[in-house]
Parts: sequence; C-alpha cells; structure tokens
Amino acid sequence: MAAANMVSVNSSNVRHIRPPTLSYKPSMWGNIFSTYSFDNQIVQEKYYEEMEALTKETGRMLMAAESTKLLILIDKIERLGVAYLFEKEIEEKLRIIYESTKEDEDNDDDLLTTSLRFRLLRQHQYAVSCDVFNKFVEKDCKWKPESHGSNVEGILSLVYRKELVELTRWWDKFDQRSKLPYARDRVVECYLWGNAFNYEPQYSYLRVTVAKNMQLVSIMDDTYDNYATLEEDDLFTEILERWNLDEIDVLPDFMKVVYRFIMSTYEDFVVDAEKNGKSFVVPYYRETVKQLGRAYNKEQKWIMERKMPGFEEYMTNSQFSGSSVSPKLSFPLPRWVEPLEDLGSHEHENREGKLPTVVDCYMKDKGVSKQDAIIEFVELVENGWKDVTAEWAKGSSSVPKEMVEQLLNYGRIAEITYNNKEDGYTDPEKYLGPLIAALFVDPLPLHV
Repeated sequence: MAAANMVSVNSSNVRHIRPPTLSYKPSMWGNIFSTYSFDNQIVQEKYYEEMEALTKETGRMLMAAESTKLLILIDKIERLGVAYLFEKEIEEKLRIIYESTKEDEDNDDDLLTTSLRFRLLRQHQYAVSCDVFNKFVEKDCKWKPESHGSNVEGILSLVYRKELVELTRWWDKFDQRSKLPYARDRVVECYLWGNAFNYEPQYSYLRVTVAKNMQLVSIMDDTYDNYATLEEDDLFTEILERWNLDEIDVLPDFMKVVYRFIMSTYEDFVVDAEKNGKSFVVPYYRETVKQLGRAYNKEQKWIMERKMPGFEEYMTNSQFSGSSVSPKLSFPLPRWVEPLEDLGSHEHENREGKLPTVVDCYMKDKGVSKQDAIIEFVELVENGWKDVTAEWAKGSSSVPKEMVEQLLNYGRIAEITYNNKEDGYTDPEKYLGPLIAALFVDPLPLHV
C-alpha cells in the first residue's frame, strides 16, 4: 500500500476493533420540510389554476415557434421537467427538424442553433453526425473566433414539495439521528436521486421508494464500515440471512435499531407490492438486501485486515455494495459509475490514510501511483459515457427504453453528486445543497 501508516495486522486481532469512526455533519435541512403545511386549500387551488393556464399557453407557444426559438423553447420545457405534458408535440417537432436538417446540411445556422439542435436530436435518439460542427472549427481543431455564442438564460420552475414533506415525516418517526449518530442523515439528498430517475408526476411512488431505500442502504453502509467491529458485522450478516425479527435479541443495541428499520421498510414494501399486484418482486427485494449485507461484510474484512483483493474482484463485489444494486445488463452504465463514486468518496473513506480504499487496491493491482490511478479512473468514467451515448443514440438496445433512461439518469445524478471528485452526498453543502434549495426550498413566483 502507498500510505505509510497502513500497518499490517493479524486478522484475529482486528475482529473486536471498531474502524476509525467518522463524525458526519447533521442534515443541513433540519425540519424545514417535515413542518411544511399543505393545509391551505385556497392557495393550492390557485397553483393548480395557474399551472393549467401556463400549460395551455406553453402549448400554443410550442406549436407556433420555429427555427432557433423552437429549439430554445423545447430545451426550456425539458429543463423545467414538464416535457411529459407535451410529448407528442415535441416528438413531432423534432421529427420535422431532423428531416429538414437532412435535406439542408449546408445551412448557415450559428453555433447556438447547431449545438442545441444536435443535443436535442441526440437525446431523442436521432443519429446526428458530429460533422455538423466542422464549419465552426479551424484546421487545427480549434474554434473559429466568430463562432462563439452566448448561453441560453436560466429560467425558474414551479415544484411541489408534498412528496418531500411526507418522506421527511416518515423518516423523522424513526428518530435515527439520535439512535445512530455514526450514520449519515441524508434523506433529502436521497429524494433528489429519486427525482433524477423519474421526475414526472405519475412516478411519485418510484421517487419516494428510491429515496427510502437509498437511505436504508446508506445506514447499512455506515453501520458496516463506520462503526461495527468485524465480529458484529459477521453476526449482523448472519441474522440478516435468516430474516427473522424474533432473533434480534442477539444483536447489539445499535444493530437492533438498524435491523428493525430494515424490517419496517420491508414490510411497507410488501404491503405496497400486494396492493399493486406485484407480490412477485418481494423475494427479490429480500434477497437484494441480504446480498448487500454479504458484500458490505466482505469489503469490510478486506479493509480492516488489509488484505485487499485484485481490482476486478473488488469491482465485482462493489456491484452489490454501491448506493444502488443494478441488474447485470448489456448496457455498460453500472460498471463505470462505480469509479465515479469512488473518486468522490476516496478521501473520506481512507480515514486520513489509516485504511485502504479501492484507489489503493487499483494502485497495488496495476502497479501505478495514486495520481496515475486517479487519472485512469477518470478515463474509465469518460469511456463509459462514450459507450452509453453511442448505445443510446443507436436506439437498438435489447433493454427497454424506460430502463435505459433510468440508468442514464443514474449516471447523470452520480456526476452531479460526485462533481469534481468530491463526495456531495456526504457533504452536500457545496453542490447538492444549493441545487436542492433551488428545486424545493426557495420561493418561486407564479408567473415566469
């Protein structure tokens, strides 16, 4: 290992030792959401009336707009998260744009129009060539001075908070902040991830379920690697395998809290699955949680005993110990998002050099320096995005389009969360905090 203070220890000597415990910052949101009230019916009716009027007006604007104004309007609608209201109109407009572009490849559109049209068509799975930008670059591949354009101005959005209010009240009833002080309280940040998967109103259950289970996974993660001893980890994994609340008494008190939380979340999931005629998914949910426990347990043994495996073995195990457990599809996204998360979390997970991380694992396995390892992780992420973009543009994947979109959105929110190789989930104040405030906290005018 590169870190000089990573001492080799006998595995039998560390089974009763707690890992260096990090003290995480409390949630930056306090009770701002859980105390929010939706009881004012008059105000709510005013919002609905205003939304209906804005929807009709936007529809008229969309049908009347042409050329660059049309592209800018479609971009704004999609950025606002209301494109689901105009799906047919947008698809028809983009089809016409694509057909007209093929007929007139030598148009004199500026860089703003060309780049916006290129991105929108690519996002909607039209095979547009990068050659459309050739007229804006010199022979040495540098931009022509006259080609620089201005950015499209930002616009405000109207977002309802009801789901977040209900979610934070659900979370508050468990009082995990006082019972599990070693664990991260990030249910609001988890909700942002749920929103990233599907923001449309009809996917309310999906958003809330993603948030609840991401917080569950976060607690499991922190229990295994930020507080429990290896002996306690083994015991918890064993009890988790049995999936029987009657055996909870053998666990230490803090693990009883975690186990009850898992069982409570699971029971809610069972009720919802039965209500929606989806009971067949229940065994898969249960097995996924068990699988997660096994993966966390194995990883923590590697770390505490300083017996890190080869990089490929580590990555295989991490497919089940990350913030989400994705199916093994032909789509390459889950494989490369993991290095992105590792780049962000490496600094706090190594406990000031006291414990090895996946970066140290890569350094040892490949025989490279830390700087080279980080550079190669960045390349893994960049190449992953290229593969995903190419696959998406082809539109021929055997994976259903809706699932591909969710995987793409997973990559996008991971990019935001671990921006600039920092862990925005653990410390959200710099990146995620302002984004969440802009979406769900700051007052917005009715008219935009």
